[in-house]
Amino acid sequence: MTTTFIKNDPLKALQFFEDKMAFTTGPIELNHALNEKQDIVLVDVRAAEDFEQGHISGAVSLPRGKWSTPSGLRMDKLNVIYSYSQVCHLGAAACVELARQGFPVMEMDGGFLVWTKNNLPIVKWFNAPSAYEKAHRS
Repeated sequence: MTTTFIKNDPLKALQFFEDKMAFTTGPIELNHALNEKQDIVLVDVRAAEDFEQGHISGAVSLPRGKWSTPSGLRMDKLNVIYSYSQVCHLGAAACVELARQGFPVMEMDGGFLVWTKNNLPIVKWFNAPSAYEKAHRS
C-alpha cells in the first residue's frame, strides 16, 4: 500500500492544529504543568487494577464504569485525561462522555505508556494485587 500525500488547505490545517493544541497535550508539557502546580485535575481512565499497579502522582482513578458519576472531576478546572497509549481510544471516549456532561477536558497524547517511556515520575505500588489475585481472593 502506498501513501499518497496531497496538498491540503492551509485554513483547514490552521483550524485543525489550533483545535489540537486546545484539546490535547503531551506528557512533557503535562509534567511541567504538574511541577508548576497548575490548577488542573489529572484523570486516569484505565482499569482500576492498572491504576493500582502504577499511575501519575495526583491522578484520580476513573475507569469506564464510573464515567456517568465522575467523582473527583471539577467543572471549574481543566480535567486532563489519560489512558493506556497512543493507539488506545479510551481517553478520547472518556473526553467525549465527560464533555457531554459539561466538564472541561483535554487528553494527554500517548497515554501512560508514553509517560513512562519518557521516564516521568509515577506512583508504583509493588505490592498491589493483580487483577487475577483480586478475582480469586478467598
